[in-house]
Amino acid sequence: MKIPSSIWTLLIGIVLTLISFWYGQNHDLLPAAATDEAVLVDGLFNAMMIVSTGIFLLVEGILIYSAFKYRRRAGDNEDGPPVEGNVPLEILWTAIPAIIVLGISVYSFDVYNEIGGFDPHAIHEAPMNQESMRMPGSAMAATLSDTPPSTEPNLNQEKSDEAMQDPATAEVRNADQIPQLRNAPGVGSVAPTIGGSPDRAGKPPELRVNVTGLQYAWIFTYPETGITTSEMHVPIGREVQINMTANDVIHAFWVPEFRLKQDAIPGRQSEIRFTPKKAGDYTLICAELCGPYHGAMRASVVVETEEAFEKWQQEQLVASKETLNQAVAVNPANLSPNEFLAPYTKDMGIQPEMLHQIHK
Repeated sequence: MKIPSSIWTLLIGIVLTLISFWYGQNHDLLPAAATDEAVLVDGLFNAMMIVSTGIFLLVEGILIYSAFKYRRRAGDNEDGPPVEGNVPLEILWTAIPAIIVLGISVYSFDVYNEIGGFDPHAIHEAPMNQESMRMPGSAMAATLSDTPPSTEPNLNQEKSDEAMQDPATAEVRNADQIPQLRNAPGVGSVAPTIGGSPDRAGKPPELRVNVTGLQYAWIFTYPETGITTSEMHVPIGREVQINMTANDVIHAFWVPEFRLKQDAIPGRQSEIRFTPKKAGDYTLICAELCGPYHGAMRASVVVETEEAFEKWQQEQLVASKETLNQAVAVNPANLSPNEFLAPYTKDMGIQPEMLHQIHK
């Protein structure tokens, strides 16, 4: 019995759909999802992988079938039939991709909004004025790289001043040497920002970390405790706000397991928020070419339990206190100046007798 072509088409469609869904959910192309935001991004990636797999199998299957089915037979030297076109087919293969692209666009926008990348109310912080409405595009673009005089508040400068109130952050940043760029008219802060998710809109983050990028290292400071470290520790389940800038050239904060990337730009205060969900040691990579040793600009990011994070904080505070005590020269009362300084001056070629003569 000959099976109708419609049945074959239905069966092939079901098989392609099952294969596409299976591979789209089991491709293992991404590293572990270590934040709540990563789960949302993975969902979008998996959806695109399902669609891409289905289209790939369909197109390649038709090509292979056509190449085999309609190959030139031995002794067949005739021309093929003069097929000029098929309007319904052309409408179909134009409409389907358009619908797919539109659907992915809407889904992408929703994910970007859920991770805090879009704030529909931010424009009210920088209302469009008449001057900016008449400003040509080139002039408006110039405000992104220049700091023209203005009496309007500079939100970027305010963020920088707030970060510099932390003494630990002020020690590692050179904000006094780099002018903080002014906001673009009618656009708002020129600093890239991924804020809190819609359900946390208006709420302060549970942990703030100031990140400073410089050739070729990352420095992390915790304003609430005054800790300065070369590796970032964050607890599971607490929303973390990263306030970052760069001291020299453009760098990029990228942890693949977090599925988030943000530029650290001199003169701009970037912000990114995320909520860790999976404990582990991850690698922070600079994803912006920043110089000859760009590939070595990496740092450790440790996601740990709340108890382990509190223990680490206490260890850092104790270590910093001990370091400070060691840095201060405390002379026990039972040692003379030359006796106290002898261990430090021995390698300098200074004899104890010389110190004795100096302190007479």
